[in-house]
Amino acid sequence: MLSLHIENKIMLTKIASATTWGIHTYPIDIEVDLSYGMIQFFIVGLPDATIRESRQRILTALKQCGFRLPERKITVNLAPADRKKEGTSFDLPIALGILHAAGFITFSDTYLQETLFLGELSLDGSIKPIKGVLPIACDALSLGKKRLVVAPENAIESSLVDNIEIIGVKHLTDLIAYIRGERSIPPTDATCAPPQRPVVQEDLNEVRGQFTAKRALQIAAAGRHNLLFMGSPGSGKTMLAQKLPQLLPPLSHTERIETSKVYSISGKLLEGGLITQRPFRAPHHTISAAGLIGGGSVPQPGEISLAHHGVLFLDELTEFKSSTIESLRQPLESREVHIVRAQHAVSFPANFLLVAALNPCPCGFLDDKRRPCTCHPNRVQQYLNRISGPLIDRIDLQVAVTSMSYDEMSQDNSSQKLSSETLYEGVLRAQKAQDSRWNGTLWNGQMSVRHINEYCQLTPKAQVATEKAFEVLHLTMRGYHKLLKIARTIADLAGSNLIDVGHIQEAMSYRLIDRFLERKA
Repeated sequence: MLSLHIENKIMLTKIASATTWGIHTYPIDIEVDLSYGMIQFFIVGLPDATIRESRQRILTALKQCGFRLPERKITVNLAPADRKKEGTSFDLPIALGILHAAGFITFSDTYLQETLFLGELSLDGSIKPIKGVLPIACDALSLGKKRLVVAPENAIESSLVDNIEIIGVKHLTDLIAYIRGERSIPPTDATCAPPQRPVVQEDLNEVRGQFTAKRALQIAAAGRHNLLFMGSPGSGKTMLAQKLPQLLPPLSHTERIETSKVYSISGKLLEGGLITQRPFRAPHHTISAAGLIGGGSVPQPGEISLAHHGVLFLDELTEFKSSTIESLRQPLESREVHIVRAQHAVSFPANFLLVAALNPCPCGFLDDKRRPCTCHPNRVQQYLNRISGPLIDRIDLQVAVTSMSYDEMSQDNSSQKLSSETLYEGVLRAQKAQDSRWNGTLWNGQMSVRHINEYCQLTPKAQVATEKAFEVLHLTMRGYHKLLKIARTIADLAGSNLIDVGHIQEAMSYRLIDRFLERKA
């Protein structure tokens, strides 16, 4: 190994980097000073243990790359000093700052001002991928940067960001040769696969019966309406819910970027590329509130954020801890989650479609046609009380999934079959109608009161039916607005500008579990 002595040159240098807090990017300046004194290496600026340990990684990597370490006091400041930093992303810029301060490499002022350096160093000098590069790439222009230097794996995920030059480098020696002009490294080209629907493994027409449940799936996909299936064990609730992604349109480019940013922060894009299909997350009922909503000492996205622009499926809803499922109430309304810590507040996106399934009682056979329920009424009440009224009120579609007899399963009802493709075509028609109103920025299930007043115009007969529904179903104001949103989606599926009485009546049929819960509780 060729050892290179650092020149007798003492200077202060500054290398630009960045970090994420939530999905937001914060610029970090790596300030490096080499001065006479005892041989020491200090990193200041509220670094966590991972960053403090980077001293050994950086010094060893420099030695393995042929650079004799300076017999100087090295001081590294991570500015601004009042914000806590964590992770391994500063290894690379700190190493470059040391080399630049020692005179081994030189940068023009313009290049330093326009470039962000991010990466973890291995002991042999290899540059390893890190979490959260995509959000930084998306915000680089707003920070006045034109270029990112990262590991090749991170270069793939951030290459689709427009107007940013992405340089993927495998090893520190390659980067030094690139900086010195001894070799060229072409920018990474965007080669991500196009968005796509999930492959239809089993068509919905293979599911016997359950016409109402299939129709509810179509309405949920067309208007992004939250959906609850309630029925006895084995009636098909889980199977139906798992087929919902087949009916959802492909992700738009903006949605892909937003979803991929969450996965980048979580370290789930290290294989490269962006998310190409709408996420389908199905956490187990033993999950904690932090796992579902997000959290930790350094807050990380939870399952609801990993389901951003996709589906969150909660099977056996009543088996989740009450505090866990009640924490969904605010994200269901605001479509984002806020996590507050002592010094900082973090926000993650959570624009997901909720699908839940539950049994009507502990044994599961309340009102079942084939098996009697063995639960005491008090147990049924306690079981159903695990789900609060306000949470139920935030679920638009509430559908009973009934068990089927042998005759119903064996007979061929070809005229009542609904294929996935037929339902999907209806979803695309409804999406086109909504795009004409909001240009793809909103769905019927997300309409505000102002949007409802403007776009949910009822015929005279529909107004009478709506008034009756308000009284019969004992709707809250939120429930009333949900009814109109569902009716608007049903009208879009039918190609109607006005909401007619038939649309209101069908929307009413998807709120009948409200009365069931009240009657059994």
